[in-house]
Amino acid sequence: MPETPSHADKSLHRVVIVGGGAGGLELATRLGRKFGNRRLSVTLVDRNRTHIWKPLLHEVASGAMSASHDAVEYIAHASRHGYRYRIGEVVGIDRAKRQVFVAPSFDDDGRQVIPPRVLGYDTLVMAVGSVSNDFGTLGAARHAISLDTAEQAVRFNKRMVDACLRANAQYEQLSPGQLHCVIVGAGATGVELAAELHKSMREIASHNLDNIDFERLIRITIVEAGPRILPALPEEMARATARLLIKLGVQIRCGIRVTEVTEDGIQLGEKLFLPAELVVWAAGIKAPEFLKGLDGLETDRINRLIVDETLRAVGDDNVFAIGDCANCVLPGEDNALPPRAQTAHQQADHMAKVIVARLSGRAAPAYRYRDYGSLVSLADYGAFGSLIGGLKIEGLVARLVYRSLHKMHLRAVHGLAKTTLASIGEMIVRRARPRIKLH
Repeated sequence: MPETPSHADKSLHRVVIVGGGAGGLELATRLGRKFGNRRLSVTLVDRNRTHIWKPLLHEVASGAMSASHDAVEYIAHASRHGYRYRIGEVVGIDRAKRQVFVAPSFDDDGRQVIPPRVLGYDTLVMAVGSVSNDFGTLGAARHAISLDTAEQAVRFNKRMVDACLRANAQYEQLSPGQLHCVIVGAGATGVELAAELHKSMREIASHNLDNIDFERLIRITIVEAGPRILPALPEEMARATARLLIKLGVQIRCGIRVTEVTEDGIQLGEKLFLPAELVVWAAGIKAPEFLKGLDGLETDRINRLIVDETLRAVGDDNVFAIGDCANCVLPGEDNALPPRAQTAHQQADHMAKVIVARLSGRAAPAYRYRDYGSLVSLADYGAFGSLIGGLKIEGLVARLVYRSLHKMHLRAVHGLAKTTLASIGEMIVRRARPRIKLH
């Protein structure tokens, strides 16, 4: 198959970025603005047509935010910011020929929209993020919903609204597990989703769904295999979060594993079964399967590409990885960098410097990670944070800092002026918009 030209000017250094998540989109935007097809030809490849900041997907799932509200359309964004967007799923690479293989894309009726293509590169950056890891748990893939994409979050939201409508309209008594939601995994996504669901399900019930006692019958349970919730965050923050969730009536079960997910609920261990109409899988992550054995590149047990301190993939000077799909253990450290939004943001910034160095014939600079702390926001009920230097914050201050992380991403993607105008517009529109998405 012939190679698809990336630019009419063949003298340009070809940068192909695979994955339009936070890191990939920020990198493409930064390079496009800086070079604008002068020294670089920048191509972003993603199988989706829009981008939404992944840490907000739990709000989409709960109905607190519409998936289309904050979405970035790659085609329009690429045109404005000096890079090219190619829709499609990358299925392999040829490192010797420096080529990327992109699968064809199809519409909802199965008709081919874009044929398979081959893209050439001089620098390849893998930024495909991560997906949920069900660890092979029986029935999890079939009966539980993960929150890896906007489509999954929208599907869960519709299922949740339908569950409330069904319960309100039925004549017979509610069955065991009806209006019960189990969240498997007590990381940041799991606990934040629990708080959002507590708020949104009661908000839905307040819209004239008065045939049953939703306050008494709605039940949310978090299941965590480890000894406590938020295992990656400071213990003091985890305790404060647990106290608030328990006060809201959220049940927390730690130290027990899910052994099976069925249509009616989840099996815990050998003897305990929790009936539940809704099951969300938020326990653990892994990089996409196609990275495993990607033309001989070295990966770890969860498919992440092994990279050195410059973010270069081990064994290839022209391939790099950033974000959740990169296993980066910095000198003097024992563990890989955490899969957080701030990691992807910092690595995108560093990767731009690496590419500038490559253009100039200089050695790639070493990456240095700076941990700015951790934050967790529980809907309107509270927020907790531990910032750089051990500074503890909570309440309104923590919520404002939490929101500022999203604004930082928007600023990197859209620039300061548009982000400011959009924020002002959102404050106005919010007053006229329903508090919860009901369709």
